[in-house]
Amino acid sequence: MGALHDGHLSLVQRSLAENELTVLSIFVNPAQFAPHEDLATYPRTLPGDLELLIAQQVTVGETVRKPSAVFLPSVQEMYPSGISQDVSAQKGAFVEMKGYGHQMEGASRPTFFRGVVTVVTKLFNAVQPTNAYFGQKDIQQALLLRRLCKDLLFPHPEADHVHIVPTARDPNDGLALSSRNAYLSVNERKFAPALYKALQYAESAWSNGESKERCISKAVAVVDEVKAQAAIDGVNVRLDYIEMNDSETFDVLDGSSNHHLARDIPVILSGALWVGKTRLIDNIVIGDLERIIK
Repeated sequence: MGALHDGHLSLVQRSLAENELTVLSIFVNPAQFAPHEDLATYPRTLPGDLELLIAQQVTVGETVRKPSAVFLPSVQEMYPSGISQDVSAQKGAFVEMKGYGHQMEGASRPTFFRGVVTVVTKLFNAVQPTNAYFGQKDIQQALLLRRLCKDLLFPHPEADHVHIVPTARDPNDGLALSSRNAYLSVNERKFAPALYKALQYAESAWSNGESKERCISKAVAVVDEVKAQAAIDGVNVRLDYIEMNDSETFDVLDGSSNHHLARDIPVILSGALWVGKTRLIDNIVIGDLERIIK
């Protein structure tokens, strides 16, 4: 959606390395914002984004590859019947993912994935890509798009050509790069890595054979400690959720599950945290990464 950072640019670099032509889309999609969310204030930095994209290049053999085009559709072009952030007032064709969009992020943002899969369907129809690249930070979104292509028999891209690229992080404290990080004040930014730290504690506990319930409890304790520290500095930190889900069904793991009892399916350990008025998300994939991150 623009406001590009190194995470987005890692997707560009991957595409340039693997394809002769790379087309990028930048579109702030109204359909994935609920009426109370930040559509009006979402960072829009198109001139800077274009400068970053012009500078991207990868050398393959004797060929220097650069982005081929940037697709910048208007809201009217993408939603010719008009668009409202209120789902009940929307008209025209929309795409829904039944049974997979109400867990994890969908529990907090119930209309979000309807907007995402609809706009990506439109983008895929317009561009007809052989390969498509999405970031792990939005893991549920990326897996849903892979399933979208499989369920609706997309010829371009096929499901196996929807690639998920590892999350790009701040090299100093591990914070997942996100356009919304720009909302954080200097004081708030100090506490933003709390979510990733909490997920790491849960991952370690899981690796040591502890139950899912214990893993989540340890992660929450990390957040609670940071929350108390942040309050002293006048920063409000509030946990939305931390959960462990089956990566295929998105079903919540049973509280007594541990890595000895879990199926041979990767587990998604994910969470969302409010720091001030900024909602941050992150995740760690536990298990056979190559089944997901590819």
